[in-house]
Amino acid sequence: MAKRVAVILSGCGVYDGTEIHEASAVLVHLSRAGAKVQMFAPNADQMHVVNHCEGKPTEEKRNVLQESARIARGDVTDLAKLDVSAFDAAIIPGGFGVAKNLSDWAVKNKDCTIQPHLEKLIKAFHKAGKPLGMCCISPVLAAKVLPGCELTVGQDKECEKWPYAQTVAAVKTMGCKHVNTDVEEAHVDVKNKLVTTSAFMCNAPFHKVFDGVGVMVKETLKLA
Repeated sequence: MAKRVAVILSGCGVYDGTEIHEASAVLVHLSRAGAKVQMFAPNADQMHVVNHCEGKPTEEKRNVLQESARIARGDVTDLAKLDVSAFDAAIIPGGFGVAKNLSDWAVKNKDCTIQPHLEKLIKAFHKAGKPLGMCCISPVLAAKVLPGCELTVGQDKECEKWPYAQTVAAVKTMGCKHVNTDVEEAHVDVKNKLVTTSAFMCNAPFHKVFDGVGVMVKETLKLA
């Protein structure tokens, strides 16, 4: 029987929403595995809108749900309507939208708060013993909501290849165990049914990110 997977988006575009290539990789791998997918996003304003040519915020305002519809080809549902009992697993791609629209990690780091509906949903999936897959920066959501979990955001030593390695220190201060992995790998926390991969936390070629996301998707479906 096909696995039912909720994919939770945070807008459209790396600097203020979902990282599009990560979302696409998740959707391709889920499609190949025969999963039945429904996409969700909060019906709320983005923290801000970033000009992706310049990497700078603008005065424009955009809605997270409407922007996520660009990735979902129009077929996206308000996150408030996500019924955990209707799904076998949930996957959250990365992008700065995770740190700006699904949480305020971008501003408050380890002292962040999670979007209220999403926090309840992560706890509900966990309580029901249903797996969660996360990539790039989205594992910080698990770090906040599931203290003591094991996860990866890549490597813990900053360099050209791993420009966001400082995230590891923040995750550790939140009481989580970080496991160093390469971009083509994923870490499975069997106890918490949490599967994570670094994706674009690594300065890596597109195909390696795609492959790493594929491992995350495969391992998430195995636990479902």
